[in-house]
Amino acid sequence: MTGTVRVRAATPADVPALVAVVHAAFASRPVLDPPSTQLLETEESVGVVVAATGGLVAEADGEVIGAVLLGDHGDRLGLHRVSVHPDHQGRGVVGLLARAAEDVARDRGCSGIEVGARVELPQTVELWLHHGYALVDRAGPHLTMAKELPFALAVPEADDARALGHRLAPLLRAGDLLILTGDLGAGKTTFTQGLGQGLGVRGQVTSPTFILARAHPSLGDGPGLVHVDAYRLGGVEELDDLDLDSALATSVAVVEWGEGLAESLAEDRLEITLRRRRGDERSGGIDDTDPREVEVRPVGARWVGAGLREALSG
Repeated sequence: MTGTVRVRAATPADVPALVAVVHAAFASRPVLDPPSTQLLETEESVGVVVAATGGLVAEADGEVIGAVLLGDHGDRLGLHRVSVHPDHQGRGVVGLLARAAEDVARDRGCSGIEVGARVELPQTVELWLHHGYALVDRAGPHLTMAKELPFALAVPEADDARALGHRLAPLLRAGDLLILTGDLGAGKTTFTQGLGQGLGVRGQVTSPTFILARAHPSLGDGPGLVHVDAYRLGGVEELDDLDLDSALATSVAVVEWGEGLAESLAEDRLEITLRRRRGDERSGGIDDTDPREVEVRPVGARWVGAGLREALSG
């Protein structure tokens, strides 16, 4: 079968095929101890879940080849019985199901998604890591992996970007990495100024363009701030020369223009993109009152359940 794979919401009519895919997928896996309960699923048990919290099916040429049951885990959407028929594994079906689940989670107002895994199935664990999930809990052989969803906030004026940084500061601790991306004038330095004020650091936060990095020690007991401008850096090697690993021991690091360069500094990080809509794009006009939007992408277990969305939404 070579047809295009598409994902859609599961219906009651899909339940028999969904059960068949779950059984086929888990029957092909190694025997686990304690044994998996997936093979105990029936049309009745699966039908109850589909009716209550929903599910997704992946199909090609009219045949169901993958499936996932959805669950209500409070602020997170739960993924259960993630299955791909053995004849169709290796086609990226899990990735398609995971992306569709993110759309469902956003529609339901969830801040994140979680899925279970087993230590005896390292390839499955690696698969979820590849899709941005992080290990957040373990009970014996049972693992819980989760990810926070990206979200966007409107910041109509420059002062709103500064206030956003100020609201983020109480959540931060030494070792946190923020990678800022955005056009010139989008508000990266303004956001960082608010962050510095919220952290209570010494010195005025300004663009570090000409010296690449500025260190702002804490005036109290909290972390300091290291503010980096990577715009003129030629590559990762030059970023390494700044010795940010040492700085992260006592400080929060903010790297402007760091996309594609700074990700290797920390597995857990915030990737923040600031966009600015131009008032008159045809003439190239730029007005400081042009509205901005900030997209926040939390990466890693550090930010799962940290209350980031609530804090930044004010």
